Amino acid sequence: MRAFVLGAGLGKRLRPLTDVLPKPLIPIWQRPLITHAFEHLCRLGVGEFVINTHHLPHTYLETFPGSVYQNAAGLSCPLHFCHEPVLLETGGGLENVREYFQDEPFVVYNGDILTDLPLEMALEAHSRDASLVTLVLRSGGAVRNVAFEAGSGKVVDLRNALGTNHANQVQFTGLYIVSPAFFDFLIPGKIESVVEGFLRALQAGRRIGGIVIDEGNWWDLGDPASYLEAHAAYAKYHPVVARHGTAQIAPNADVDAQTCVSAHCRVAEDTHLRNTLLWPGARIGRGARLENCVVRAGDEVFGQHFGKIL
Repeated sequence: MRAFVLGAGLGKRLRPLTDVLPKPLIPIWQRPLITHAFEHLCRLGVGEFVINTHHLPHTYLETFPGSVYQNAAGLSCPLHFCHEPVLLETGGGLENVREYFQDEPFVVYNGDILTDLPLEMALEAHSRDASLVTLVLRSGGAVRNVAFEAGSGKVVDLRNALGTNHANQVQFTGLYIVSPAFFDFLIPGKIESVVEGFLRALQAGRRIGGIVIDEGNWWDLGDPASYLEAHAAYAKYHPVVARHGTAQIAPNADVDAQTCVSAHCRVAEDTHLRNTLLWPGARIGRGARLENCVVRAGDEVFGQHFGKIL
C-alpha cells in the first residue's frame, strides 16, 4: 500500500524554526517529525510513500539520501518526492500526484501532525462502507467544523459550506483514506483545499464517510508552544532517546528528563535545562539557564532564557 504525506506547507506559525527546515523535518526526540508518520503508516502496511515538497525542498533529499526510508523493521521504503514550484494547497497537491494512486485505496497523512491513532479502524470502515473517502475524526478539539452523522457514519458538510447547520460537529485530524475515484472530484491545475473536492463529491451524492477515533493521541504542532507541549507529551506514551550518544554533557549540568540533547551537542558546566530542545550541534555555555526553549542546530547560547527560540 502507498500513502501520500503532505510535506509542502510553509509552517508560518512555527517560524523561525521553519526558516531552516520544513515543518515535517523538525526533530521530535532525535527523529524528523515525518519519520514518525512513516513508522505509523508502516505498521498499517504501507511500504511506499509519496511526499509533496515546496519550502526548502533540498532538505528532504539531504535527510533521505537515495529517496529511501529505512524503517524500524529494517525494510527499505521508496520515497517519491513531488516538488511544487507554486504551492498547490491540499487539493491541488493531491491531484498533482494522482499518477501514483490509480489502483487501490491509499492513506493521506498531514505531515505536520504527530499521532498514534489506531488507523486500522479507518481502513476497516472505508472497506466496509464503500466510501469514496473516509475522514479520521475526533469528537473533541479546538476546530470542530465537520458535520457528522454518527448513526450512518456519513460526513454531510464541512465548514457549514452547504448550509446544513448540523448539530454534531467534530474535528478533522488531517488523516483520511481515499479511493482513486475521488480524483474525479479534483480539478487538474487548480490551487485549492481538498475540502472543495469533498464538497463537490457530497453535492454529487457520493458518500464521504467518517470515523471518530478518540483512542490514542493526536497533536497539531502549529506553533513553538504546541511543539514543546507535544514533544514532552509524546514521551509519556512512547520510548524516546533523550540523550544522543555523541552529545557531551558536563557531569554537573542539571538537565531534566523533558530536555532532549541531540547529536553532537555540548552542554557546559553549571547549566540548568528544563523542557528544552537542543537541535543537532547546539552548544550551551557555562552557567546558562534555559526553560521551555528550542536551540536550533549549531547555535551557541549563554545566559538565561525562558520560552524562547534561540
